[in-house]
Amino acid sequence: MKFENTEVFNFEGALRGMRNPKNSWNKSDSHLCFFQNDECEKCLNYINGFNQKYKACIDKGVRWEPYYIGENDMKLAQALIAAGSEHAKFLRQIFVSVDITAPEYIWSQIDTYKIGTTANSTSKMHRLANTPITQECFEMEDYDGRIIIYNREPYDIDYDVSELWADIIDRCEILRQKYNETKDMRYWKELIRILPESWLQTRTWTANYAVLRNMYKQRCATPHKLTEWQAFGSWIKSLPYAKEILLYEKEIV
Repeated sequence: MKFENTEVFNFEGALRGMRNPKNSWNKSDSHLCFFQNDECEKCLNYINGFNQKYKACIDKGVRWEPYYIGENDMKLAQALIAAGSEHAKFLRQIFVSVDITAPEYIWSQIDTYKIGTTANSTSKMHRLANTPITQECFEMEDYDGRIIIYNREPYDIDYDVSELWADIIDRCEILRQKYNETKDMRYWKELIRILPESWLQTRTWTANYAVLRNMYKQRCATPHKLTEWQAFGSWIKSLPYAKEILLYEKEIV
Protein backbone atom coordinates (compact mmCIF):
# COMPACT_ATOMS: atom_id res chain seq x y z
CA MET A 1 0.00 0.00 0.00
CA LYS A 2 1.53 3.31 -1.09
CA PHE A 3 0.71 6.96 -0.40
CA GLU A 4 2.18 9.45 -2.85
CA ASN A 5 1.76 13.12 -3.79
CA THR A 6 0.06 14.08 -0.53
CA GLU A 7 -1.09 17.70 -0.35
CA VAL A 8 -2.84 19.50 2.52
CA PHE A 9 -4.35 22.95 2.12
CA ASN A 10 -6.74 25.67 3.41
CA PHE A 11 -5.73 25.82 7.07
CA GLU A 12 -6.02 29.60 6.79
CA GLY A 13 -9.58 29.58 5.44
CA ALA A 14 -10.75 26.86 7.83
CA LEU A 15 -9.47 28.62 10.96
CA ARG A 16 -10.79 31.99 9.83
CA GLY A 17 -14.23 30.44 9.37
CA MET A 18 -13.91 28.71 12.74
CA ARG A 19 -14.12 32.16 14.36
CA ASN A 20 -17.07 33.41 12.30
CA PRO A 21 -19.85 32.32 14.72
CA LYS A 22 -18.66 34.72 17.45
CA ASN A 23 -16.93 37.28 15.21
CA SER A 24 -13.75 36.66 17.19
CA TRP A 25 -11.24 37.12 14.37
CA ASN A 26 -9.28 39.65 16.48
CA LYS A 27 -8.30 36.79 18.82
CA SER A 28 -6.72 34.74 16.04
CA ASP A 29 -2.96 34.23 16.43
CA SER A 30 -2.27 31.97 13.41
CA HIS A 31 -0.57 32.86 10.16
CA LEU A 32 1.18 31.56 7.06
CA CYS A 33 4.89 31.24 7.76
CA PHE A 34 7.48 30.76 5.03
CA PHE A 35 10.47 31.42 7.38
CA GLN A 36 12.99 31.74 4.55
CA ASN A 37 15.72 32.65 7.03
CA ASP A 38 14.27 31.21 10.25
CA GLU A 39 12.80 34.68 10.80
CA CYS A 40 9.63 33.80 12.66
CA GLU A 41 10.25 33.61 16.40
CA LYS A 42 6.72 32.34 17.14
CA CYS A 43 7.04 29.48 14.68
CA LEU A 44 10.50 28.47 15.85
CA ASN A 45 9.39 28.42 19.48
CA TYR A 46 6.20 26.43 18.87
CA ILE A 47 6.46 23.23 20.97
CA ASN A 48 9.64 21.63 19.55
CA GLY A 49 9.91 24.16 16.75
CA PHE A 50 7.43 24.78 13.97
CA ASN A 51 10.31 24.81 11.51
CA GLN A 52 11.10 21.21 12.43
CA LYS A 53 7.40 20.25 12.27
CA TYR A 54 7.14 21.59 8.74
CA LYS A 55 10.35 19.94 7.56
CA ALA A 56 9.27 16.61 9.08
CA CYS A 57 6.11 16.66 6.93
CA ILE A 58 8.13 17.49 3.82
CA ASP A 59 10.50 14.61 4.59
CA LYS A 60 7.47 12.27 4.66
CA GLY A 61 6.36 13.45 1.22
CA VAL A 62 3.56 15.73 2.46
CA ARG A 63 3.26 19.10 0.72
CA TRP A 64 1.45 21.94 2.48
CA GLU A 65 1.62 25.65 3.02
CA PRO A 66 3.53 26.11 6.28
CA TYR A 67 0.72 27.41 8.44
CA TYR A 68 1.42 28.20 12.08
CA ILE A 69 -1.56 27.59 14.39
CA GLY A 70 -1.25 29.85 17.41
CA GLU A 71 -2.11 29.00 21.00
CA ASN A 72 -5.46 30.83 20.97
CA ASP A 73 -6.65 29.20 17.75
CA MET A 74 -5.46 25.74 18.80
CA LYS A 75 -7.32 26.05 22.12
CA LEU A 76 -10.55 26.96 20.31
CA ALA A 77 -10.05 24.26 17.66
CA GLN A 78 -9.61 21.55 20.29
CA ALA A 79 -12.58 22.82 22.30
CA LEU A 80 -14.78 22.58 19.20
CA ILE A 81 -13.46 19.08 18.43
CA ALA A 82 -14.23 17.98 21.99
CA ALA A 83 -17.76 19.43 21.67
CA GLY A 84 -18.58 17.11 18.77
CA SER A 85 -18.55 16.98 14.98
CA GLU A 86 -21.46 19.44 14.64
CA HIS A 87 -19.28 22.10 16.32
CA ALA A 88 -16.01 21.18 14.59
CA LYS A 89 -17.22 21.99 11.08
CA PHE A 90 -13.93 23.77 10.34
CA LEU A 91 -12.30 20.32 9.97
CA ARG A 92 -14.36 19.78 6.81
CA GLN A 93 -12.55 22.73 5.23
CA ILE A 94 -9.01 21.42 5.70
CA PHE A 95 -8.54 19.50 2.47
CA VAL A 96 -6.26 16.58 1.59
CA SER A 97 -5.35 15.09 -1.78
CA VAL A 98 -3.26 11.92 -2.17
CA ASP A 99 -2.49 9.13 -4.64
CA ILE A 100 -3.17 5.79 -2.92
CA THR A 101 -2.20 2.42 -4.40
CA ALA A 102 -4.14 -0.25 -2.53
CA PRO A 103 -5.86 -3.61 -3.06
CA GLU A 104 -9.50 -3.64 -4.02
CA TYR A 105 -10.54 -5.29 -0.75
CA ILE A 106 -9.38 -2.23 1.20
CA TRP A 107 -10.89 0.19 -1.32
CA SER A 108 -14.28 -1.39 -0.66
CA GLN A 109 -13.91 -0.37 3.01
CA ILE A 110 -12.54 3.11 2.26
CA ASP A 111 -15.53 3.62 -0.03
CA THR A 112 -17.88 3.41 2.96
CA TYR A 113 -16.65 6.93 3.81
CA LYS A 114 -18.35 8.73 0.94
CA ILE A 115 -19.28 12.09 2.44
CA GLY A 116 -16.59 14.66 1.64
CA THR A 117 -14.48 12.32 -0.49
CA THR A 118 -13.83 11.97 -4.23
CA ALA A 119 -11.68 9.49 -6.14
CA ASN A 120 -10.43 9.09 -9.71
CA SER A 121 -9.09 5.59 -10.26
CA THR A 122 -7.04 3.73 -12.81
CA SER A 123 -9.39 1.69 -14.99
CA LYS A 124 -9.61 -2.08 -15.23
CA MET A 125 -12.18 -1.61 -17.98
CA HIS A 126 -9.67 0.13 -20.25
CA ARG A 127 -6.22 -1.00 -19.04
CA LEU A 128 -6.45 -4.53 -17.62
CA ALA A 129 -5.58 -6.30 -20.88
CA ASN A 130 -2.64 -4.04 -21.74
CA THR A 131 0.12 -5.36 -19.46
CA PRO A 132 1.14 -8.85 -18.27
CA ILE A 133 -0.45 -10.05 -15.04
CA THR A 134 2.29 -10.86 -12.52
CA GLN A 135 2.59 -11.16 -8.76
CA GLU A 136 3.59 -7.48 -8.62
CA CYS A 137 0.04 -6.56 -9.66
CA PHE A 138 -1.32 -7.72 -6.29
CA GLU A 139 -1.01 -6.71 -2.63
CA MET A 140 1.62 -9.07 -1.18
CA GLU A 141 3.16 -7.14 1.73
CA ASP A 142 2.36 -9.72 4.43
CA TYR A 143 2.23 -12.67 2.03
CA ASP A 144 3.35 -16.07 3.38
CA GLY A 145 3.53 -18.62 0.59
CA ARG A 146 4.52 -21.42 2.99
CA ILE A 147 1.02 -21.83 4.42
CA ILE A 148 -0.11 -25.39 3.68
CA ILE A 149 -3.57 -25.75 2.16
CA TYR A 150 -3.78 -29.54 1.91
CA ASN A 151 -1.72 -32.66 1.19
CA ARG A 152 -2.03 -34.12 -2.28
CA GLU A 153 -2.98 -37.76 -2.57
CA PRO A 154 -1.68 -40.37 -3.00
CA TYR A 155 1.89 -39.08 -2.63
CA ASP A 156 1.30 -36.83 0.38
CA ILE A 157 2.82 -33.81 -1.38
CA ASP A 158 2.09 -30.48 0.29
CA TYR A 159 0.17 -27.89 -1.71
CA ASP A 160 0.83 -24.42 -0.33
CA VAL A 161 -0.26 -20.84 -0.92
CA SER A 162 2.66 -20.06 -3.23
CA GLU A 163 1.49 -22.77 -5.64
CA LEU A 164 -2.09 -21.52 -5.44
CA TRP A 165 -0.96 -18.02 -6.35
CA ALA A 166 1.14 -19.34 -9.22
CA ASP A 167 -1.94 -21.16 -10.57
CA ILE A 168 -4.21 -18.11 -10.23
CA ILE A 169 -1.74 -15.71 -11.88
CA ASP A 170 -0.99 -18.18 -14.68
CA ARG A 171 -4.67 -18.65 -15.51
CA CYS A 172 -5.42 -14.93 -15.34
CA GLU A 173 -2.53 -14.23 -17.69
CA ILE A 174 -3.75 -16.93 -20.12
CA LEU A 175 -7.21 -15.32 -20.20
CA ARG A 176 -5.64 -11.90 -20.82
CA GLN A 177 -3.57 -13.26 -23.70
CA LYS A 178 -6.53 -15.11 -25.22
CA TYR A 179 -8.59 -11.93 -25.14
CA ASN A 180 -5.83 -9.97 -26.88
CA GLU A 181 -5.48 -12.69 -29.52
CA THR A 182 -9.17 -13.11 -30.25
CA LYS A 183 -10.87 -9.93 -28.97
CA ASP A 184 -13.56 -12.30 -27.72
CA MET A 185 -15.19 -10.49 -24.80
CA ARG A 186 -15.96 -13.78 -23.08
CA TYR A 187 -12.27 -14.12 -22.11
CA TRP A 188 -12.18 -10.58 -20.75
CA LYS A 189 -15.40 -11.14 -18.76
CA GLU A 190 -14.02 -14.29 -17.13
CA LEU A 191 -10.79 -12.49 -16.29
CA ILE A 192 -12.76 -9.76 -14.55
CA ARG A 193 -14.89 -12.37 -12.80
CA ILE A 194 -12.02 -14.34 -11.24
CA LEU A 195 -9.46 -11.55 -10.67
CA PRO A 196 -8.50 -11.64 -6.95
CA GLU A 197 -9.54 -8.75 -4.71
CA SER A 198 -5.89 -8.14 -3.88
CA TRP A 199 -5.50 -6.54 -7.32
CA LEU A 200 -3.75 -3.19 -6.81
CA GLN A 201 -5.51 -0.05 -7.97
CA THR A 202 -4.27 3.54 -7.80
CA ARG A 203 -6.72 6.33 -7.04
CA THR A 204 -6.24 10.05 -6.63
CA TRP A 205 -8.32 10.47 -3.49
CA THR A 206 -9.48 13.67 -1.83
CA ALA A 207 -10.91 14.04 1.65
CA ASN A 208 -10.85 16.45 4.58
CA TYR A 209 -9.70 16.42 8.19
CA ALA A 210 -13.18 15.59 9.51
CA VAL A 211 -13.32 12.44 7.40
CA LEU A 212 -9.77 11.43 8.30
CA ARG A 213 -10.37 11.93 12.01
CA ASN A 214 -13.43 9.69 11.80
CA MET A 215 -11.58 7.05 9.78
CA TYR A 216 -8.69 6.97 12.23
CA LYS A 217 -10.99 6.50 15.24
CA GLN A 218 -13.04 3.76 13.57
CA ARG A 219 -10.35 1.84 11.68
CA CYS A 220 -6.87 2.69 12.93
CA ALA A 221 -6.96 3.51 16.65
CA THR A 222 -7.30 -0.17 17.59
CA PRO A 223 -5.83 -3.19 15.76
CA HIS A 224 -7.79 -4.16 12.65
CA LYS A 225 -7.82 -7.55 10.92
CA LEU A 226 -6.57 -5.87 7.75
CA THR A 227 -3.01 -4.63 8.25
CA GLU A 228 -3.55 -2.06 5.49
CA TRP A 229 -5.45 0.06 8.01
CA GLN A 230 -2.25 0.30 10.06
CA ALA A 231 -0.54 1.78 7.00
CA PHE A 232 -3.47 4.16 6.57
CA GLY A 233 -3.15 5.23 10.20
CA SER A 234 0.59 5.83 9.82
CA TRP A 235 -0.10 8.04 6.80
CA ILE A 236 -2.69 10.04 8.76
CA LYS A 237 -0.11 10.55 11.53
CA SER A 238 2.28 12.05 8.97
CA LEU A 239 -0.12 14.92 8.16
CA PRO A 240 0.28 18.45 9.57
CA TYR A 241 -1.05 18.86 13.13
CA ALA A 242 -2.10 15.21 13.23
CA LYS A 243 -1.44 14.86 16.95
CA GLU A 244 -3.10 18.16 17.88
CA ILE A 245 -6.16 17.83 15.62
CA LEU A 246 -6.68 14.47 13.91
CA LEU A 247 -5.79 12.34 16.96
CA TYR A 248 -6.85 14.83 19.63
CA GLU A 249 -8.98 13.54 22.51
CA LYS A 250 -10.06 15.75 25.41
CA GLU A 251 -8.09 14.98 28.53
CA ILE A 252 -10.15 13.63 31.41
CA VAL A 253 -9.33 15.57 34.59
